[in-house]
Amino acid sequence: MRAKVNPVTGLLWFATAVALLAGGELRAYAADMKFQAYLLWGTDDSKPPEGKTYKPVTAEIKQKLKELPLKWTNWFEVNQKDFTVPQGAVSLVNISEKCQLNVKKLAGAEVEVSLIGKGKEVVKRKQALPTGEMLVLGGNAPNSTAWLVVLKRIE
Repeated sequence: MRAKVNPVTGLLWFATAVALLAGGELRAYAADMKFQAYLLWGTDDSKPPEGKTYKPVTAEIKQKLKELPLKWTNWFEVNQKDFTVPQGAVSLVNISEKCQLNVKKLAGAEVEVSLIGKGKEVVKRKQALPTGEMLVLGGNAPNSTAWLVVLKRIE
């Protein structure tokens, strides 16, 4: 004997499934964001300064920097930090003794990032940063060199 499906029962099951899927989507947006921040030094010299242990940037970062209108030919990684930003919170990340980031997770994939250099805000940006994308922020440095912070969202 076969059970008959009542249209109201079918609609109830469908509405329950949609509600569960929507709830999962909301939880995904409320999840913490994970980042990698790279402090970079730019120069036309082929090597880092004497006595510094800077290493060349990764191929992925090098490609991203080539897409930008930057005049320096060589980029070296000074420091790298991994960190997490909870929903609605601000994470303060010290990348060096003179450089820090304030990163706040907003709605969806949107973040607000403040780059602080020598205690002063250098730049503040608000934009969407999907997983795998990079945001490049920077400032001036002495002797025809530059420094940048590359923020990459990893999750």
